[in-house]
Amino acid sequence: MRGLLSFLGDAWALARPYWNSEEKWKARGLLAVIILLNLALVGMNVLLTYWQASFYDALQEKDFTAFSQLLLWGHRREDGSFMPGFSIVAALFIVVAVYQLYLNQALQIRWRRWLVGHMLHDWLDRHAYYRMGLTEGGADNPDQRIADDTRLYVSSTLNLGLGLMSAVVTLISFIFVLWGLSGPMSVFGINIPGYLVWVALIYSVLGTWLAHLIGRKLIRLNFNQQRVEADFRFSLVRVRENMEGIALHGGEPQEEAGLRERFAAVMQNWWAIMTATKQLTFFTAGFGQVAVIFPFIVAAPAYFAGQVALGALVQTTRAFGEVQGAMSWAVTAYDDLAAWRATVERLTGFHFAMVAARAAAEEGPRVAPGAEDALSAERLRLALPNGRVLTEDASLRVAPGEAVLITGASGSGKSTLFRALAGIWPFGSGDIQQPRGEVLFLPQRPYIPLGTLKRAVCYPHDPAAHSNAEVAAALEKAGLDALVPRLEEVDAWDRRLSGGEQQRLAVARALLVKPRWLFLDEATASLDPAAERTLYTTLRRELPQAAILSIAHRPAVAEFHDRVLRLADGKLAPVQPQESLA
Repeated sequence: MRGLLSFLGDAWALARPYWNSEEKWKARGLLAVIILLNLALVGMNVLLTYWQASFYDALQEKDFTAFSQLLLWGHRREDGSFMPGFSIVAALFIVVAVYQLYLNQALQIRWRRWLVGHMLHDWLDRHAYYRMGLTEGGADNPDQRIADDTRLYVSSTLNLGLGLMSAVVTLISFIFVLWGLSGPMSVFGINIPGYLVWVALIYSVLGTWLAHLIGRKLIRLNFNQQRVEADFRFSLVRVRENMEGIALHGGEPQEEAGLRERFAAVMQNWWAIMTATKQLTFFTAGFGQVAVIFPFIVAAPAYFAGQVALGALVQTTRAFGEVQGAMSWAVTAYDDLAAWRATVERLTGFHFAMVAARAAAEEGPRVAPGAEDALSAERLRLALPNGRVLTEDASLRVAPGEAVLITGASGSGKSTLFRALAGIWPFGSGDIQQPRGEVLFLPQRPYIPLGTLKRAVCYPHDPAAHSNAEVAAALEKAGLDALVPRLEEVDAWDRRLSGGEQQRLAVARALLVKPRWLFLDEATASLDPAAERTLYTTLRRELPQAAILSIAHRPAVAEFHDRVLRLADGKLAPVQPQESLA
């Protein structure tokens, strides 16, 4: 029971923020209307049971007038009550059912929009997505959890919640009808009033218990299915994003083998779901078929004894079926409940991973705005996620307008230092005072966003903040004159441009933004030495007031910097002019 209560608490924890959000009154109002329409459907089902009693009585009496009136506009019964015609009830039922579904879907899309928006914010806030990607504790496939699991959670929560509510209301409504229709039954000399109600209760409780025993494995299997499906889709995306590298290496056989292996996991888990579903369906289908005839069996003795008319028998069986169906709601909805539980557990795990990542944002080197217009780092101890220490008590200071080059052997921690200075590296300690003014970091592999070429150059600025002439000038200075006519063209620029062109685009971004502080981590490594010299010359000429901190290996880069530091043995030390940078 504790497990169930804990799970329901997790499900409510995911739902509660929306129902208490800035949209709460619209959401609650929409939900209230949906509930009223749901109750109206239950009410019309109750009405139809009484209509059936009158209709079948008319058939039994061969009363054509009552028969036709009950089909059309309505019939005045002998007791003076008026029974509306089937055409009227059916028309109202259709209208209510259509708008109940329409408003349900409207609430789903509003809730999903809010939930996705807040998950995106929490995932991106304070570099949570970055830390989750670095650690093993991060939730797998965040794209699938945000895109698919939120959709499944919202739709399942509403549909199952409304289904449960309808079952409860149906049970309450029809149990009084069934109690009144079923007389007492004598068992071992004891009269049991409303015996049909107790029969329906026993039948449903037994069915629910057996359904849980048979189908509980579906919870774990549905959870795994969502994971392996996401893994397979992610592998396909990886092939698409790295198609040139795969083609150059001739790695198609390896990729095909890997994709087949991932898809085999999908198939294996799917077969397990099929087996479990088959076993559950054997039971639920048999349970449902027996439920069709079972009320006739238990009500037939009274009919054959002449105690009830045909209409009362049909009404009794309909009421019994509704009560039994309401009590057996968990049986018929078990597969959906299992899938919903798996979705809740995936979203809960994702939520906790984001909370942990955001809470850990304070870990690592302390980054704060500097009291003076300079960059300084003191007592930097940087480590990898596995705990291996890269730098120990490293210090750095860069004055405004100064150009500093950092070099060192591969694996010494230069790129990690670059990330720490950007304030995104969470493993380590020390103090970093960031300078005032706009700062721009250019990694070795530039990020090229989706959209137009202009958007790619202006990033992270809004493209509207720069004119086409400014962007064209920046591209020309970076040696990308041929791309100027394609500024408004939408393309997959990260695949369309070569590695060197992408690095030139990043330099064009710096020339456009004109930051006061520019950080480059092997940002020209894909270019030939002559092109690299040209770009550094352009940067120093076009950004004369900017401070530049570069990480590079080529000795020729040193001439564009005021001083050189080498990262070795966990410390930063100045390199004398006569020393080799290798």
